[in-house]
Amino acid sequence: MKVSFLIAAHNEVATIRDVLDRIRALPLDAQIVAVDDGSTDGTAEAIESWREEHGDVVLLRQPHRGKGAAIRSAIEDADGEIAVIQDADMEYDPADVPALIEPIERGAADVVFGSRLLGGRPQRAYLFWHLVGNRFLSLLANVLYNTTITDIETGYKAFRTDTLRSLRLTQDDFAIEAELTGEVCRRGLRVYQLPIAYYGRTYAEGKKITWRDGVKAAAVLVQVRLRR
Repeated sequence: MKVSFLIAAHNEVATIRDVLDRIRALPLDAQIVAVDDGSTDGTAEAIESWREEHGDVVLLRQPHRGKGAAIRSAIEDADGEIAVIQDADMEYDPADVPALIEPIERGAADVVFGSRLLGGRPQRAYLFWHLVGNRFLSLLANVLYNTTITDIETGYKAFRTDTLRSLRLTQDDFAIEAELTGEVCRRGLRVYQLPIAYYGRTYAEGKKITWRDGVKAAAVLVQVRLRR
């Protein structure tokens, strides 16, 4: 099955070529859809340079609107049967993707979450309060939707592409992760989760998400639960 990698990139010139190289090295029929979200550091130019060398990249550009807006744009150009959301910062290793998509290829799953909290894969010791926030949001989602997802904020989510297109997505920023989770659970889709490696960054190294994004994610989980 063809796999579309949907990449939202904002000021990730230091890592974007490495991400693209690792995707290209996978034993997959892969399409790459990269959305430059108003970068000012040469990210878009790095993608263009890589495309000139290797081809096979759909590059979209937009003013800085956020991860959610970029992913929604990328979905329109996905032509694979499976869509994988791939961050541009190398916190998530594309080497985990073949295992991530296997339940979908086998016909057992509509959606697969790569969980940083299941254990069994390399994990950088990262920010304590981020861990607390992730666990709280996952608990809230589980209570609201009667499920057992361990890591709703994971940057690795794989979907049947037709399933992803059917979701009602409106969030422009990092709250897209909570909205994706809420929509998937509200619709009763078949969700699996697998352990993944996580190479988290510090703020000094470029991490962007903050506690404010966590507060909004909690609100979005409730809002989606109440949707008609």
